Amino acid sequence: MIDRETGLGFAPPHPGTILKEDVLPDLGMTVDQFAAHLGVKRAGLSELLNARKPVSQDMAIRLGKALRTGARYWLAMQMQYDLHYSIPAKSDAINVAPLRMTNGGEAA
Repeated sequence: MIDRETGLGFAPPHPGTILKEDVLPDLGMTVDQFAAHLGVKRAGLSELLNARKPVSQDMAIRLGKALRTGARYWLAMQMQYDLHYSIPAKSDAINVAPLRMTNGGEAA
């Protein structure tokens, strides 16, 4: 089944999970070494790796430079994760009626 919000046929992983399970082992680096290379605190990186913290713009830039992927790669991955897990839960709690444009079309 395709997710209506993300357009994906699977539950997207948290970017930290990708880093922890795929990237760090391929680099042969520890969390301490990776944090030092990125110029961030180990505790903050650990929060990201354990999917307890989202990828920030700052972290996306650091990851993009270090891994040669660009910041957009990490922000897009975080967005897909958020759309799948966070947005539906918040959306159900927000009651806003759709708007109609005066020409009869729908608002973009």
